Amino acid sequence: MRNNNVSIIGAGLIGSLLGIYLRKKGLEVGLYEKRSDLRDKNNVPEGRSINMALSDRGWKALDRIGLREKVSPMALPMYGRSIHDEHGETSFLPYGKENQAIYSISRRDFNELLINEAESAGVNVFFDHLCEEIDISKTSLRFSYADGQKFSKESDVIIGADGAYSSLRDAMQKQTRLNYKQEYISHGYKELTIPATADGEFAMDPKALHIWPRGMFMLIALPNPDKTFTCTLFLPFEGEKVCFDKINDKSDLESVFRTFFNDAFELMPNLTDEFFNNPTSSLINVECFPWQKNKSLLIGDACHAMVPFFGQGMNCGFEDCFILDELIEKFGTTSWELVFEKFQKIRKPDTDAISQMARDNFVEMRDSVANPKFIIRKKIEAKLHELYPHEWVPLYTMVTFSDMKYSDAYAQGRLQNEIMDKVMSDPRITQNYKDINYEEIIHLIETARMV
Repeated sequence: MRNNNVSIIGAGLIGSLLGIYLRKKGLEVGLYEKRSDLRDKNNVPEGRSINMALSDRGWKALDRIGLREKVSPMALPMYGRSIHDEHGETSFLPYGKENQAIYSISRRDFNELLINEAESAGVNVFFDHLCEEIDISKTSLRFSYADGQKFSKESDVIIGADGAYSSLRDAMQKQTRLNYKQEYISHGYKELTIPATADGEFAMDPKALHIWPRGMFMLIALPNPDKTFTCTLFLPFEGEKVCFDKINDKSDLESVFRTFFNDAFELMPNLTDEFFNNPTSSLINVECFPWQKNKSLLIGDACHAMVPFFGQGMNCGFEDCFILDELIEKFGTTSWELVFEKFQKIRKPDTDAISQMARDNFVEMRDSVANPKFIIRKKIEAKLHELYPHEWVPLYTMVTFSDMKYSDAYAQGRLQNEIMDKVMSDPRITQNYKDINYEEIIHLIETARMV
């Protein structure tokens, strides 16, 4: 049968998951990855595996194909932010209600599991296949191998799940009228580690995402099942103060960490080796449209790469797979162009919204969380949600612990933010926020909605 042969470019998290979804639809699926098989430990690149934060949207996509039970042992719950000040003191801010958590999971281990599941489902996975050329009109692909040999393939459908530097998107830019925008933020990141203690235990609370917010830069740490923490240092690439360009030797590095992250520094015996051996990576935001042409489609980071500061990049990509699967279920596999057109129309407003929220949350994580007024603000919002669970839902809860459309969450969050700005402008709030008239705040919200 025609229309049943699908080529997916990119065997990362999104491509592997999508391969499983499509294979379960009875389609013939080829998954093509330019890198070597990451399950070969000798071929795993170190220093760029920011731990992922798996939340409700991601779990929902995994549940649809019955993978929760296999993924759960790899995922550690984090119930809130543990904020470290410059004196080593910590304060805890819950993410949501009791028992609501996001889950720390290793990118590499998760990817391995999904590739294994894809192969078990019958997906044909090909590594060391660099996609050099795609003909959109003919849905044909040309690959080259590591030894220089070349290989061409025709396919009924091509889906680009190959990330922010997508080869399918490049082909679309050359062959179609595709609008494209990319933006690098001023900060980069470097992966570091806090090992387990001498007793083999966690060095910090494993039930929290740890943040050292320092204004224009920050350090975060997420727990791993082996009792280590994967840390990510976010710094400007260049500038007058603390930045990657100004850390040139061990003395520079220790000075920065002792000054700004001293409690973490005491837990990082391999800091120097890791800092100077692990790569410094960039953070990019990508927007483009349209996402499809004929029987070719972009998905995940290939069409909406975002900075990682709301923890939704992977979850958003998994939700892409879930929604695409629903559309295939509705319209079948003989109407790919209709399916793809419906998909981009549904998803584009939502991915634009979460990309913006991710950029906004960067400022909150590196700066606002260290402000006492911010902590009070979050406590007020939590109390409002407790008293009026349907009228007031914090933005983080809408995004992380529900499947509300991102665009709806963004609009509601902006409205609530305006109300909270008015509330926090009252100087009495910082003196005794427990005496707040919550009914009055809800009345303000309802009035604003009517306007």
